[in-house]
Amino acid sequence: MIILGVDPGTTTVGYCLLQKNGRALKLVEAGAIKTVPKSEQAEKILIISNKLKEIIDIHRPSILAIEKVFFFKNNKTAMSVAEAKGAILLTAKNLGLKVYEYTPLEVKMALTGYGRADKKQVEYMVKNVLKLETAPKLDDITDAMAIAITCANSIANLQ
Repeated sequence: MIILGVDPGTTTVGYCLLQKNGRALKLVEAGAIKTVPKSEQAEKILIISNKLKEIIDIHRPSILAIEKVFFFKNNKTAMSVAEAKGAILLTAKNLGLKVYEYTPLEVKMALTGYGRADKKQVEYMVKNVLKLETAPKLDDITDAMAIAITCANSIANLQ
């Protein structure tokens, strides 16, 4: 079973593909979908959706795990990320993926045992769980990995 973890955004979308065999997790691929920061929102959403479709077509995940975004200090940012997340969800559902959503607190709790863990603690656990030599270069990728790990460990009987 392959799980696609996604950290939604408008200029950078982190993603991670994990293969789950029993309790074992194997990193298949991780990266970032990047858009042009000054481009219009509709163009960014199109790029995100098209690239995500490409990733799904290549790797054939059956599950999308995504961060549940519920709070932002900046309303404009919240709206943009919500629009991008909507495009991600629509793309995944159109391609037949089952969708699971997790709050940042749930992800931190699942990985570290503490819902208020900082980025470094989450990064440390991601490196350990996936047996990585170095941490990903972007927080967005680390977050996508953390979301995918949370999903893999929280769904019973994934086979």
